[in-house]
Amino acid sequence: MSDSRKAYEEEFGNLPTNSEERKRIPIYTGLIKYFPDAIAEVARVSLIGNQQHHPDEPLHWDREKSTDELDALARHLVEAGKIDTDGVRHSAKVAWRAMANLQKELENSNERDEQWYIDQYNRNR
Repeated sequence: MSDSRKAYEEEFGNLPTNSEERKRIPIYTGLIKYFPDAIAEVARVSLIGNQQHHPDEPLHWDREKSTDELDALARHLVEAGKIDTDGVRHSAKVAWRAMANLQKELENSNERDEQWYIDQYNRNR
């Protein structure tokens, strides 16, 4: 990601600045309103994970501890419908990992090359 793009995204996020384009992204009516309980549960996964890995720090995504989204997602998917030992649904952890993977894909979409996919496929093999 270029320095200018990174600076822009830090200040403004990934939403377009054009009002017509922004209206075509229905964050509330197309996501939050559809899945309020699921979104709350995924947010709880974030909090519980932060308390587990960084109990004395504010809520944040430690990307250095979160590097194997697809493998972790698959492990939790095998246990879908069950509650994990920390009291959180495996399905909520699947959703969190899916969101983390998608976020990283979108962040890297302009820079990613075939090697990224190869690295993901071969991770921990």
